[in-house]
Amino acid sequence: MKRPDRCFATHEQRRFSRMLMICALAFLLVALAGVAAACGGAEEESTTTTAAPTSTSTSVATSTTAGATTSTSAQPEEFVFGMLLVGPYNDHGWSQANWDGGTYVESKLPGSKMVYVDKVNTADRPGTTPEQLAEELVNQGAKMVFFTSDDMKDGAVAFAKAHPGIPVVHTSGDTAWQEGKDFANLPNLSNVMGKMEYGKMIAGVAAALTSKTGKIGYLGPLINDETRRLAASVYLGARYAWTEILKKDPAQLKFSVNWIGFWFNIPGVTSDPTQVADNFFNQGYDVVISGIDTTEALVEAGKLAAAGKEVWAIPYDFAGALDEAPEAALGVPYFNWGPSYLEYVAAAREGQWSSFFEWAAPDWSDINNAETSIVGFKKGEALSTEAAASVDEFIQALAGGLNLWTGPLNLQDGTAYLNEGEVATDQQIWYLPQLLEGMEGQSVPD
Repeated sequence: MKRPDRCFATHEQRRFSRMLMICALAFLLVALAGVAAACGGAEEESTTTTAAPTSTSTSVATSTTAGATTSTSAQPEEFVFGMLLVGPYNDHGWSQANWDGGTYVESKLPGSKMVYVDKVNTADRPGTTPEQLAEELVNQGAKMVFFTSDDMKDGAVAFAKAHPGIPVVHTSGDTAWQEGKDFANLPNLSNVMGKMEYGKMIAGVAAALTSKTGKIGYLGPLINDETRRLAASVYLGARYAWTEILKKDPAQLKFSVNWIGFWFNIPGVTSDPTQVADNFFNQGYDVVISGIDTTEALVEAGKLAAAGKEVWAIPYDFAGALDEAPEAALGVPYFNWGPSYLEYVAAAREGQWSSFFEWAAPDWSDINNAETSIVGFKKGEALSTEAAASVDEFIQALAGGLNLWTGPLNLQDGTAYLNEGEVATDQQIWYLPQLLEGMEGQSVPD
């Protein structure tokens, strides 16, 4: 995998200039506030808060409470941005991580306000499309829209074509990637994705270092390019820990993937992730790593651990997911969308928007820095001290250039994927056509 300074140099330069713009805007606001205070006496104190919606609400707004003073500070013009979430905004997973990214923007950029629609999927909202629901956000005043699921790819493109003057960010996707297979060449459409491949490799290392049976289960969502490469990244991390750190025979490592059919459970449509996780544990798999948006694997591991079983789990997407069952949690790879979303909203607000494709690596100086790193890994209470130290060493090795996407590697059917010493290109990783040799489970949809 390429290092971020080689992959995204142009965008990093753009990010630097945009952040200078944000700083300048903040300086101007402070200056205006000082003038108002000098002219009118005591400076107004205000607190911006985000309304706490129920899971059935379709939008959330911000409100301002002013102190009892006789003068007011200059307030920036309101800028509304919209967000579409594939699941509930409070799912303790993918959707909540994105929603938190939006509230981060509200807290950092004066005058910004998020409106959203959650549960954007055909089961919860039959007869609707993402582009139709995005129109609702525009009707609520949204001047830019985030489509926050790979499942919304077609909707994001359709909406961007229909609204060329509205900036669109598709979280995941490749339609703004000039070197990608589905480049759409739309000036108002951009893509962002964190290089979660790193977080998943770290999860695989934690799992293999902990497993007593050498049997690791992966609870997958649906099958596509994204989910294949992330599942394969977990396997590469587990295999590295098993063979290079523990010095064990690779043939003794069993890694199996079971897909449920969607990002989270839809009764009657998907496999039940609770049952899939239980099946893994009942068959002797003692670590289950989740690739779905919700926390069933960790919940089930927690129940079994409380009953005295030596089993563990690793959830996904959201740092707070560990709270579901800390006694069984080895850690969690998670997304931190706030700083990137802040940059994009600020650019759109100031008329500095331009299309980009960003596949961003962690901040290797501190992958858990909430102000700088798009991807992190939070270690869990159940990870032993020795394993935790090895995980830290592995993270440092990645930061130093260790690349597990290096040959020799074969695809699941035995086809050569990477030759000896060959390093995968971004395209080879992004569009991984099958699972890798050594992984059990389905590689392509039925």
